[in-house]
Amino acid sequence: MNRKILVLPAVVGLLAPALVACGNDGAGGGEGATVVVGTTDRIEATEDAPAPLDPAAAYDVSTWNIFRNTFQTLLRLPRSGTEPEAEAAKECEFTDRRSAQYRCTLREGLTFSNGHSLTAEDVVFSVNRVLELEDPSGPSSLLSNLDRVEAPSEHEVVFHLKTPDATFPQKLATPAAAIVDSEVYPADGAREGYEITGSGPYTVESFDPGKGTAVLVRNERYTGGLEVKNGRVELRFFEDSEAMEKALRDGDIDVMNRSMSPEQIARLDTEKDSDIDIVEMSGQEIRYLVFNTDDPVAGREAVRKAIARVVNRGELVRDVYQRTAEPLYSMVPIGLTGHSNSFFNTYGEPDVKAARALLEEADISTPVRVRFTYTNDHYGEVTAEEFKVLVKQLNASGLFDATAEGVPWKTYRPAAAEQKYQIYGMGWFPDFPDPDNFIAPFFAEDNFLGATYKNEELLKIIPRTRTEADREAAIEDLIRAQDIVAEDVPVLPLWQGKQYIAARDDVTGVEWALNSSAVLQLWELGRATEG
Repeated sequence: MNRKILVLPAVVGLLAPALVACGNDGAGGGEGATVVVGTTDRIEATEDAPAPLDPAAAYDVSTWNIFRNTFQTLLRLPRSGTEPEAEAAKECEFTDRRSAQYRCTLREGLTFSNGHSLTAEDVVFSVNRVLELEDPSGPSSLLSNLDRVEAPSEHEVVFHLKTPDATFPQKLATPAAAIVDSEVYPADGAREGYEITGSGPYTVESFDPGKGTAVLVRNERYTGGLEVKNGRVELRFFEDSEAMEKALRDGDIDVMNRSMSPEQIARLDTEKDSDIDIVEMSGQEIRYLVFNTDDPVAGREAVRKAIARVVNRGELVRDVYQRTAEPLYSMVPIGLTGHSNSFFNTYGEPDVKAARALLEEADISTPVRVRFTYTNDHYGEVTAEEFKVLVKQLNASGLFDATAEGVPWKTYRPAAAEQKYQIYGMGWFPDFPDPDNFIAPFFAEDNFLGATYKNEELLKIIPRTRTEADREAAIEDLIRAQDIVAEDVPVLPLWQGKQYIAARDDVTGVEWALNSSAVLQLWELGRATEG
């Protein structure tokens, strides 16, 4: 077998965010190697989103793959574990016991790729800009708890939070806090097009959506804690995973990432004498159903609970995903501090008899007509098969008359945010590895889903858990939050995915090329040295 199993240290929540020490300075290593990486995640400017490469206006894993490699943030996610490490900052710490004031000191000599100096004022400008623009496609929600940010000196930045938030260092490690050049990026609008001016390990040499390519070259002005193992990375965007696999086998690309089908993973894993290796890593990607609780059918709690009783996750991951995923019974994935199998504890194994009793007690006639909607071009071709199985499961119960329809992502995402679908499928790649990022984005006020579901107890729990720097101390509240979601069923978690990368066997660093949020760390990729 060709699979290399990488078991990263267990994700155990934020450690106490006292002092964050800096890593090794300088770009280091890297030589001049070129690595070609394939993906099916395409980035294109549209009439509704003309600024695809502005961190204030983009909030998805595709663009964050670019941002993580071209912009610096004060902190960054580590290779493994959960405590952020210093990047543009030399050190950061909370300066009060309430986790409400956070101070960072910048490294000396930080420079943007255009030669402009990076100062604390650029950090202030960048953060304020995200909040003030509040682009509907952007990540402003991640920073919404910020009251104000100031720069007492050229190298100091102080963040004042509205309410205590022990997860704030994690949020500063996301592209929501990417540092942009205040002399280049407009304060009153997004920067349109494909140009990037950052201070990260790479610069964008070219970006051609028509050809489906982006070329990133090593930023010689980069000053940070990362060791860059190559000189140039070419990203190639493919229409489907089959074309991407062919390119890998033909030697046109060196690395294949999202999205690979379960069949491809199984095929590559079992081939003998192959010059392609496949690396498996634990992952925190989740997939779930969202119910429009204002809908006359899906808005009825008994209907949602009956669906929760009928859906067979084990069959789904076995028959559709060929065990490249595992059943998930909470929005908080397995491996994070405070995870609880709340949906299993509430509903147990699939039980049609129990589902029928729920509907009869609520005086709901069967079969209940329900309609699933899913995106047919964003999470991979296998999504369509997933919804075929879900429809089959519901209809086989005799309790439902279910149908499903696939919609392109550019239409699907805005329509879903406006709650135009009755029941729809979504995926989530975490912004940072903490339970809060699997609860607050979905159930807090002004949530990511645009959902009208609200639970007053849940709205009190969310800010309370953020006061605990020791995440173990928040476990009771975190479990209660998951139990509330299972009781009300505004969403239905389905599965948690594993992460896979396939690469030619002369490529090094593949096992470190994805972080816990499924974002590519291109600086880790290199070439084996012969001799």
